[in-house]
Amino acid sequence: MSHYFETPRGRADTFRVTVRLWDTEVELESSRGVFSGGGLDTGTAVLLRSTAPPPGPVRLLDLGCGIGPITVALGLANHEARITAVDVNERALALTRANADRLGIGDRVRTALPADVADDERYDEIWSNPPIRIGKAALHHLLVLWLGRLLPDGTARLVVARNLGADSLATWLEGEGWACRRTASANGFRVFAVARPDVSPDSDN
Repeated sequence: MSHYFETPRGRADTFRVTVRLWDTEVELESSRGVFSGGGLDTGTAVLLRSTAPPPGPVRLLDLGCGIGPITVALGLANHEARITAVDVNERALALTRANADRLGIGDRVRTALPADVADDERYDEIWSNPPIRIGKAALHHLLVLWLGRLLPDGTARLVVARNLGADSLATWLEGEGWACRRTASANGFRVFAVARPDVSPDSDN
């Protein structure tokens, strides 16, 4: 398993990276041993560039938050959103917390290990660049668990590399009873909107 999916050992020397999140350029605290620690990864950039933030007082989940670019983007774009940022890497959670606090959205952000999220917590939207490299079985288990926490009319926004099985993942999701629509494709990545079949997720671009 990649070290990005577990808490690294050793001292967490931090540094700042500059990222563009929709129309806002910010500096995020980063460190070694976290996903895309050197800056905004291509998949997340495609997800943000192709998907508008939801309006209103929504409850959002950033699944696999890393250093928090999605959490920060959503929190800065929607001042009514409340965001739960989840990761198995405690260093990533600490960096997301630090970034949210420094950028003034910390009062609307909760960081948590997966086991610390209550089973009955529900979300209007889930945003994720999911950890494809943990393996198909583990990924499927993760998605079954968290997609089940969408509100009845909720939507998940997922970005997946085409060469890492994006299209087969979409087929699997549909086989599991989810409506899955491709909403964007760029730089070797697919963006999907996933919802319950009676919700009708976003149409293809």
